[in-house]
Amino acid sequence: MSAVQGTNVVVTGAGGGIGAALARRFVAEGARVAVNDIDPVRTAAIAEETGAIAVPGDASAIVEQAREVLGGTVDIYCANAGLPGAGDALADETAWAAAWDVNVMAHVRAASALLPDWLERGSGRFVSTVSAAGLLSMIGAAPYSVTKHGALAFAEWLSLTYRHRGLKVHAICPQGVRTDMLTQAGVAGELVLAPGAIEPEDVAGALMDGIEADRFLILPHPEVAGYYRGRATDTDRWLDNMNHIQQKWESMSGA
Repeated sequence: MSAVQGTNVVVTGAGGGIGAALARRFVAEGARVAVNDIDPVRTAAIAEETGAIAVPGDASAIVEQAREVLGGTVDIYCANAGLPGAGDALADETAWAAAWDVNVMAHVRAASALLPDWLERGSGRFVSTVSAAGLLSMIGAAPYSVTKHGALAFAEWLSLTYRHRGLKVHAICPQGVRTDMLTQAGVAGELVLAPGAIEPEDVAGALMDGIEADRFLILPHPEVAGYYRGRATDTDRWLDNMNHIQQKWESMSGA
């Protein structure tokens, strides 16, 4: 029997890519699923395809509506909605604010709405789609990289604070995934992410394996563990290697 069979699940950013793959997999595993996307047409389409329930709108504000359509409770919340985008340290503050709001504060708001019930029940599961950029970094994408580090930090904080009270937390940290976000990454995506890109369904499978193993860090690209270890144990060497990639990107893109 699947660990998620019979649970009530919310997946944000489910209109395509990883979110749609998560929704399909949860439904296939026997969960009741509410799908969310800012685009109501995309939300309706994935709901019709999978048999999930559509809850369109801002991912920061759909917890109560999701509870209602799922019969009163949410057992698993997948904070998957994310904002991609290039930009360096000189990016406009509106770009920084948007990335912070979607990639971090939407997670905080969801957890704030969910935690009272979860802590009272002594159970709940929070899934954060972080990206390997949250463990490492991503060239040409300062707001994205910094806020994904924030998303990982918040997921870690939730886990270390509430795990003894029944809260399970998972941080999904893939590298390249064949989605619209990869296409939008341009030359940087082609250079860093595309060579080892996987399908969104592979990410969903990695999450299910991680749930079964009760593992916090979900690495659909296992090699990321080595990169993360190298970053921690020989930071200057890691920074030199990343800077070499940066220089190659500048040469290829004319930046």
